[in-house]
Amino acid sequence: MTVAKTVARKVVLRFPHRLVDKPIIYRLVKDYDLQFNILKASVTPEEEGLLILELSGSKKSYDDAVRYLTGVGVELQPLVKDVFRNEERCTHCGACVTICPVDAFVVNPKTRVVDFHETKCIACALCINACPVRAMEVRL
Repeated sequence: MTVAKTVARKVVLRFPHRLVDKPIIYRLVKDYDLQFNILKASVTPEEEGLLILELSGSKKSYDDAVRYLTGVGVELQPLVKDVFRNEERCTHCGACVTICPVDAFVVNPKTRVVDFHETKCIACALCINACPVRAMEVRL
């Protein structure tokens, strides 16, 4: 008896406007038996959709689902980068606090220092462009 290899991968899905109202994620669950955890979602009707997901299931199902996604026109890229803060550059201005969708940045009310919680970070990289002193960096 062979045991199916299971995978869990974080991926970024970009949907063209023609697919925004289609049940793409439903198909991943129903047809490919994948589980998903939404880490970030942004859908603009008539424009585009962006999903950052953690997908898990058997390797075969995952590979089949990736073929399905690319076949219908969804751009898929692995989320394999880490965002980190260069402490020497950071001025704790707080520009990153308002832009972060998962509250990975928190202003300490006593010290006014911006704390960065890497474990909350989903590597969406929005903070990189928001940082005026370029203290936020990407590690591939």
